Amino acid sequence: MKTTIKKASCVGLAVTMLSSLAACETTQTEATEATTIPSQIETTAATEEDLPYEYGLDKTFHADQPVTYTMFFSDASWYPMVDTWKTEGIFKKIEELTNVTLDIKSYDSNDYMDQVTLDINAGNSAYIIPKIYDDSAFVDGGAIVPISDYVQYMPYYTDFYNTYDLSGDIKTITRANGKYYKLPGMKESNLINYSFVIRKDIWDAAGVDVEAIQKDWTWADLLEALKKVKAYMVSQGMCAEGDYIWSDLWCGNESGQGSGGNLLGVMASTYDVNAGWNIGNGMRYNTEQDKFIFSPTTDNYKEFLKTANSFIAAGILDPETFTQDDATATAQYYNGKTAIMSINQGQWANYEENMTAQLGAGNYENYVITMPIGSTRNSTVDPARLECGVMISQKALDELGEEGFIQLIRFVDWLFYSHEAYDLTKWGVEGEHYVVNSDGTKSLKDGFCCSGLGYGNDAENSMTDIRLQWGYAGGNFWYGGTVAEMSDNLIPPVADYVNRDYTDRDVPPLAPGIAPTADQNEEINLIATPLISNVNAWTLKFVTGQADIDAQWDEYVQSCNDLNVQGLVDIYAELYK
Repeated sequence: MKTTIKKASCVGLAVTMLSSLAACETTQTEATEATTIPSQIETTAATEEDLPYEYGLDKTFHADQPVTYTMFFSDASWYPMVDTWKTEGIFKKIEELTNVTLDIKSYDSNDYMDQVTLDINAGNSAYIIPKIYDDSAFVDGGAIVPISDYVQYMPYYTDFYNTYDLSGDIKTITRANGKYYKLPGMKESNLINYSFVIRKDIWDAAGVDVEAIQKDWTWADLLEALKKVKAYMVSQGMCAEGDYIWSDLWCGNESGQGSGGNLLGVMASTYDVNAGWNIGNGMRYNTEQDKFIFSPTTDNYKEFLKTANSFIAAGILDPETFTQDDATATAQYYNGKTAIMSINQGQWANYEENMTAQLGAGNYENYVITMPIGSTRNSTVDPARLECGVMISQKALDELGEEGFIQLIRFVDWLFYSHEAYDLTKWGVEGEHYVVNSDGTKSLKDGFCCSGLGYGNDAENSMTDIRLQWGYAGGNFWYGGTVAEMSDNLIPPVADYVNRDYTDRDVPPLAPGIAPTADQNEEINLIATPLISNVNAWTLKFVTGQADIDAQWDEYVQSCNDLNVQGLVDIYAELYK
C-alpha cells in the first residue's frame, strides 16, 4: 500500500502573511534602544581561517572531527524512544550526516519541564534544550544564553527570519533587556490545528447539511444542529434521551490541567478572550481600545461562558468532559455513542483506525467542521507565527568556549531550521522511507506508515511505523517551517478543513510586544498564579451549571478584583506606554 500525500491547492495554503503591530515603547531610554528588533538580521560570515566544520545555506553542517553535544529529550509515552532510534534511526542518521553525536538525556513528556527545570537549577543542564514553550522561569538566573546575541551566526535561522519578516513576531518573546532566550519555531503562516470531527453519516441522516451551513454558522447554530442529531439518534435507539452525544477529550483530569483544556480554549478564542489551554495570565490586547485588558472579566467572556453552558444545559455536552480521562471520550466516539469530538491534524488516522476496528469499514463517515463564529469571525489560530523552541544553556558556552559554542550554534541552526533536517526529522530518509513525486508531493514507500504524519498502522499489511521504530515525525524537532513544509503531510480531509478555515475565517491581529523586567515578571507571576486558579475554578462551575452565570457574575468579578486584577492591568499599562 502506498500513501500519497497531496498539498492543498488553495489561497489559504499559499503564502498567508500575518500583519504585525509595532512593538511597545518603554519609558526607559536604554530599554527602548535595547528592544529594537531588526527587520533584517545581517549574518556574520566566517573569517578567512579554516573552520573545523562546514556550514552555510544549502550546505549540511558537518564537523571535521566527531563531536558530542548533550540534549534533553521529551519522551512521549505513546511513542517511547527505543534503542533503534540511536542505532539505526533518527539519531544515527543525524550523526552520519553531521558527525555530531547527540547524548540524549530523556524524560517522560508528562514531567519533562519539571525535570529539565531541576537539572538546570542544579547546574546539570544539557547543552541543547528543546521543546520549550515558556522560557520565563529561566531568563533571570543566568543559566540560559540570551540567544539573540548569537543569531547572526545562524544562516538558516536568519534566512527564514528575513524572508518572512518575523521581526514583529519575535518582539512578542523579547525581554526588557532587548534580548530573547529561546530560538522559536518560526512559521511562514499559521495553519489551523484544532477543530471538531463529526459523524457526518449520522448528521446527514438527521437532515443536517453541515457543508451548506458551516461557512457562516454560529455556536447557536451548532447547538441547534446537535439537537437534531440527538433527536435522530434517540429515535433510532442509538442513545437514550438522557444520554449525551458530545463527550470531549483534552479537557479533563489527564490533559485539561484544570482549565477546561482544548474545548474551552478554542471556543473562547472565537469570543476574543482567553480560557482553557490558552488562558495564560488572562491578559489580552484589545485592538479597538488600544490597550491590554484582563479578558476573563469582560462581557465577551460572560457570553463565552453562556455559550459553553448552553451545550450542557441542552443535554448535548457531557459535563464529565471536564473531569474524565481522554480514553473515556475517544471510546465513546469510536463505538458510535457520540457524534462530535475534538481533533487535530495528527489524529485523523488514529480515529479512522480505531473506528474501523469497532464499527467496520464503510459503516461511518468522519468530517472535520469549520469552527463556529463567536463575537468575531477570527480563526482560532494563534496570531503569532511562533511555536515552542530551543534554549541553549550557559553551561555550553562555559565548557565549549566562544569558538566551540558558535560551532554548536551552527549545528543547532542546521538541525532546527534547514529544509534538509526538516525533511529528515519529519519523514525519514528520502529513497529509504519516502519518495518525492514528480508533482512535489511526498509519499511513504510501500511497507511504511507513520502515525506522526497522520497515517496509522495497517496490521494486515504488517507496515512499519517510522516514528515508533526509528523516531521520525516526533515532537522534539520540527516546530514550524514554510506552508509547503507544514502541509506536506496533510491528507485530503485535513487539508480541506485547513483550507476552509483560511477561506472563511479571519486571521487575528498580532498583539504588540510586551517586555517586563525581571521584577515586573516576578510581580506578574505572583498576581497571576492565584488569580488564574480562581478564574479556572469559577469558569468550570459556570460552564457545568454549578454556578449561575447571571446571578453570580458580579461575585466572580469581585473575587478576581480581590486577587489584584488591577495590579496586573496596571503593570501592562505601564509596559505599553
